[in-house]
Amino acid sequence: MSMNGCKAAAVSCKETLYTYNMFHMVKAFFPEAEIRQTVDEEQEPLVNLVLDGGSCFSVMPDLSVKTGAPDRDERKKQVTRQIYDYLAAYTGKRLAWGTLTGVRPVKLAMNRLKAGDGEEEITAFLQREYQVSEEKARLAARIAEREMVLLDRLDYKNGFSLYIGIPFCPSICSYCSFSSSPIGLWKDRVEDYLEALFREIQAIGALTSGRQPDTVYIGGGTPVTLEAAQLDRLLSLVEDTFPEAVSGKGLLEYTVEAGRPDAITREKLEVLRRHKISRISVNPQTMRQKTLDRIGRRHTVEDAVRSFWLARELGFDNINMDLIAGLPGETAADMQDTLRQIEALCPDSLTVHSLAVKRAAQMGQEKSEACNLEHREISRMIQDSADAAKRMGMVPYYLYRQKNIAGNFENVGYARADKAGIYNILIMEEVQTIIACGAGSVSKRVYPDGGIERSENVKDVALYIHKIDEMIERKRKLLED
Repeated sequence: MSMNGCKAAAVSCKETLYTYNMFHMVKAFFPEAEIRQTVDEEQEPLVNLVLDGGSCFSVMPDLSVKTGAPDRDERKKQVTRQIYDYLAAYTGKRLAWGTLTGVRPVKLAMNRLKAGDGEEEITAFLQREYQVSEEKARLAARIAEREMVLLDRLDYKNGFSLYIGIPFCPSICSYCSFSSSPIGLWKDRVEDYLEALFREIQAIGALTSGRQPDTVYIGGGTPVTLEAAQLDRLLSLVEDTFPEAVSGKGLLEYTVEAGRPDAITREKLEVLRRHKISRISVNPQTMRQKTLDRIGRRHTVEDAVRSFWLARELGFDNINMDLIAGLPGETAADMQDTLRQIEALCPDSLTVHSLAVKRAAQMGQEKSEACNLEHREISRMIQDSADAAKRMGMVPYYLYRQKNIAGNFENVGYARADKAGIYNILIMEEVQTIIACGAGSVSKRVYPDGGIERSENVKDVALYIHKIDEMIERKRKLLED
């Protein structure tokens, strides 16, 4: 039985405690399946699973997983393990990340590292408790060790990180689920958006009472969809609001995700350079022209190469490039060709994403291709990417996963020495307060005891402009005291 041998499944749970893990565990084994979930407090099984082929499996209460004992997290873990073991036997496949369904597997490794465990102990723990493969468990342990070193540079007491969102793109890629809009539809409202955004940035400056950010990340969307003069005004405002950090006295990293090659120009890069941006991204996603055309990216492979060398010419010495494994129509051979071209450029860091099926669902007729891509084919793409990164002198420094990710794999960032993206680690590890501004952004206040409080901005651009005072008030409540 292949991993794609089920088109529908029904899951009934006795408690909502199990619903999240059950949905994502079944989805990991059967990414194309339609899953119907119900909660029935009267049923005897803790979980009842029925697959469309007629196979069924029930997790019955017993001394170890009966309702109410042991604690909720342990019960959930045991029930998930039983469902995993059944599906692994049914399909003849084991998942690389075992029973883990969350987006931050390295957090488990980090917690063990803080408790004094070394690589071998962490690897054995992840294998034993979550059925993670030895390869992925060891990867998580090594990344945790590298993250620990980088995070030691942060000011946890008085520092924070600042995110600024520009929710516009030249066009919307067919796989994208982010809160971004084609710039052509908003050309007449960009100035209104910037006016609201500037007010929010200035409010953050006042609310942080002279504290300075450790890192600043401007993302989106595609920030360089802004005109050069607009970018200049934005970066000037950041400098005026946080002068000590941006002057070089305290800022560890200043990133602009330039992103789409079709929006990058010499004039815009010159603006970024003049404002001392230390790290940028040039993101082709693939170096196969047929795929670029297919997924709605309106640039050529040559545009990506041109943008990269233009940035090098202007003096940028920390350039990231993003790739996606599992794009529709691509094979491992296509990925190898892309990696060959990336190696010829030799960027300073490389982020390799596995296509998330939730995004692939927006591809219409291409959905089945994205879902049916063989597990071993994506595995080959992931391994080839790791090998290429190693040849370029990079090591993995951060990792995260997404819901319904293709092949149940992961997204990994690789970097040369001293070129790792600190903000990327902070997003995953949640150890420092991140104050985010712009439509669709999410701020996270991290308390000394590890507790996290979130504040979300509305996603709709027009609504963000209209409700900017409310967004600022949310920040005030989040940051008071």
